[in-house]
Amino acid sequence: MSTLVLGFQEMEKTQLLLVGGKGLHLGELSKIQGIRVPEGFCVTTAGYQKAIGHNDTYHALLDRLTKLKAEDRDQIGEVSGKIRQTILETEIPSDVVNAVALYLSRFGEEHAYAVRSSATAEDLPHASFAGQHDTYLNIIGKEAILQHISKCWASLFTDRAVIYRIQNGFDHSQVQLSVIVQRMVFPHASGILFTADPVTSNRKLLSIDAGFGLGEALVSGLVSADCYQVREGNIVDKRIATKKLAVYGRREGGTETRQIDPEQQNTQTLTEQQILRLESIGRRIEAYFGCPQDIEWCLADDTFYIVQSRPITTLYPIPEANDQDNHVYVSVGHQQMMTDPIQPLGLSFYLLVTPAPMRKAGGRLFVDVSPRLATLAGRESLLNALGSDPLIKGALMTIIERDFIKLLSNDQPAPIPSISNTDMLAQFENDPTIVSDLMKRSQTSIEELKQTIQAKSGSDLFDFILEDIQRLKKILFDPQSTAVFMAAINATTWINENMYEWLGEKNAADTLAQSVPNNITSEMGLALLDVADVIRPYPEVIEYLRHVQEDSFLEELVKMDGGREARDAIYEFLGKYGMRCTGEIDITRTRWSENPAILIPIILGNIRNFEPNASKRKFEQGRQEALNKEQELLVRLKQLPDGEQKAKETKRRINLLRNFIGYREYPKYGMVNRYFIYKQALLKEAEQLVQAGVIREKEDIYALAFEELHEAVRTKQLDYRIISKRKEEYKLYEKLTPPRVITSDGEIIAGKYNRENLPAEAIAGLPVSSGVTEGRARVIFNLEDADLSDGDILVTSFTDPSWTPLFVSIKGLVTEVGGLMTHGAVIAREYGLPAVVGVENATKLIKDGQRIRVHGTEGYIEVL
Repeated sequence: MSTLVLGFQEMEKTQLLLVGGKGLHLGELSKIQGIRVPEGFCVTTAGYQKAIGHNDTYHALLDRLTKLKAEDRDQIGEVSGKIRQTILETEIPSDVVNAVALYLSRFGEEHAYAVRSSATAEDLPHASFAGQHDTYLNIIGKEAILQHISKCWASLFTDRAVIYRIQNGFDHSQVQLSVIVQRMVFPHASGILFTADPVTSNRKLLSIDAGFGLGEALVSGLVSADCYQVREGNIVDKRIATKKLAVYGRREGGTETRQIDPEQQNTQTLTEQQILRLESIGRRIEAYFGCPQDIEWCLADDTFYIVQSRPITTLYPIPEANDQDNHVYVSVGHQQMMTDPIQPLGLSFYLLVTPAPMRKAGGRLFVDVSPRLATLAGRESLLNALGSDPLIKGALMTIIERDFIKLLSNDQPAPIPSISNTDMLAQFENDPTIVSDLMKRSQTSIEELKQTIQAKSGSDLFDFILEDIQRLKKILFDPQSTAVFMAAINATTWINENMYEWLGEKNAADTLAQSVPNNITSEMGLALLDVADVIRPYPEVIEYLRHVQEDSFLEELVKMDGGREARDAIYEFLGKYGMRCTGEIDITRTRWSENPAILIPIILGNIRNFEPNASKRKFEQGRQEALNKEQELLVRLKQLPDGEQKAKETKRRINLLRNFIGYREYPKYGMVNRYFIYKQALLKEAEQLVQAGVIREKEDIYALAFEELHEAVRTKQLDYRIISKRKEEYKLYEKLTPPRVITSDGEIIAGKYNRENLPAEAIAGLPVSSGVTEGRARVIFNLEDADLSDGDILVTSFTDPSWTPLFVSIKGLVTEVGGLMTHGAVIAREYGLPAVVGVENATKLIKDGQRIRVHGTEGYIEVL
């Protein structure tokens, strides 16, 4: 059997590199019992290689192309145009021509064929390459078919295909193209079938687009399609489009666009019976491939033909469950302000710490809230807990209205006891020493851990970490600790509600929360201003820091004037905050102590944007504004009926807020401290594994769960393929956007913001820190890329504590993720920054450099 050309029936599952993604799927489809696939064959990548393998011009141009970036559009256009021309002018080798002729003689050279591209990096689970390469329909005769095979090869280098490969990290020289030659079907109707709804991702809802004639009209966007939705054998929705045009094959070859008769334009393309038959075919194909499919079909003489099937690459994976019941999952990342994927070691540490029922999907964690939704009391407490994010609350309300999770028959609407109960509050009300005592206790515990862990190694270390995680849980979930910040959160709510009712003042607590004591995270931002003060007098040090590349730069500093002072200031900062980093809930993330160079752009920005002693002035300014706001509110309250009592109660709540809200950030700081200590100990074990040849580099351990790593350390054995597979999966997860709420059907449900009274073009979000500000939007995805000027507005996906040093430079904050009490909101209020969070697609809707206005009180952004 020649490897230059293969019939569909001759293909093997392992031949992706020979026949490409589309060809491979057609080969598989043609083997499914009862599925009709028009017959055909594939000119393999071996044929393509034979044609261009020894072409020096082609290889020289390819070398030029590999050096270009996606933004080099003009050069891409020039070089890829020359490659296409070179391929079109290259003669197809005679043995390829003979093999094509042989297969055409089997199927009938007189028939019309579709000639379609099939790249090796196409229709893959993580990259569809849909529409990147060319297809030619109704091609008749051997010479015409051979000519169009060359055209398909050339389409590997269209500008769009080249840019797509660059953006998705594919090497041009590694992607090959085979060409499918398939008998044409001249259909009455054709279209696309998704076995999962592409809009909501619901795996139980099948969606069919249908139009008259060939499918090209739909794919190219020339006409609107009928849309039918089917769930488990029932047509649940039909939208009949006005179909004015259709594409048909011409007798002499090629295609033409024709007008549809006016009386036929609004008729339903498929009958009810045909829709249900097509659903059954779709489900059979999905079951065969084991994942939701995007299927191209056509209908001729009341027979359905399948001409393509590929995985739907845009669906978010469903969290795993070990039963067939309905489940509802809420994203942990949206609560923790870290929606990036987490490495397996990081996931397993988080799972060891949390008591909540967690599930994994797409490298992220989700809480299974189904048990809470099964009781009235659980529903009430869940909506209260997550109610500050309208997009999550709205989704949960939709799920409750649909009765997706049934109430337990014996459900008693008893209130769930709250940790913020009045008894607990009464014990410590307005005693600020409680906070300092809790912080001391945590710090003592961390110092003990640092000492004890040094003597541990091997299995003893893993047992010790498991023991210490129990201590960490006691600290994190200490009822007194929780009651402290719950007291402040409840005081915030009370102040906002009552000041609005009594004085018409919106979000009064935002100003009152500025410059509170004991906030470890906001103090960190100010501490980096102090580091800038130390370095500012030394021009040589500043110049050196501008060009820092390597991690060991701190040791070089001491050789210059002021270098020792600079190094000591940075070390002192790292001593207190070096365990922090972006995405710090993932233990595998690089900490500042591991790569202090991450901080250099922020320090240089502080030197550029601020005068000396800025940290003290900023803190004092915020404290004064809070004090002034307090005095103003109390004076106004005393003028009301029963004013003395209202003022007294308000003063009490303000004290609760200011004494205790700063502690909100401390438990996480304690957890991250411990994480870094565990990590350093585990990396020592990783060094032993590298020396023993079990893994290739220390960081390989991040791809293992805690128990798997323990086993590898114990046995000094590991199947390295696990590491390679997990690294590939992680790359795929990085491309996914996690939903806030997803069901066990895979349906992504979201609430909406109340858009009443907002300007027409406003971008809505959640107001979390009052005030209105205007400035230049800086859209930033990585902390190390931050180049901010004083007065910029930070627009990003999420901010966790590591972003705080940037907050001292900005005028306002916009994030895609967040709630009233998540990190970014708390720090924005403390620094007096107007902030709107939970803004869906903010980093796409707002362009870097645009001038925007942030309405932190009303919760929207205007692009000016």
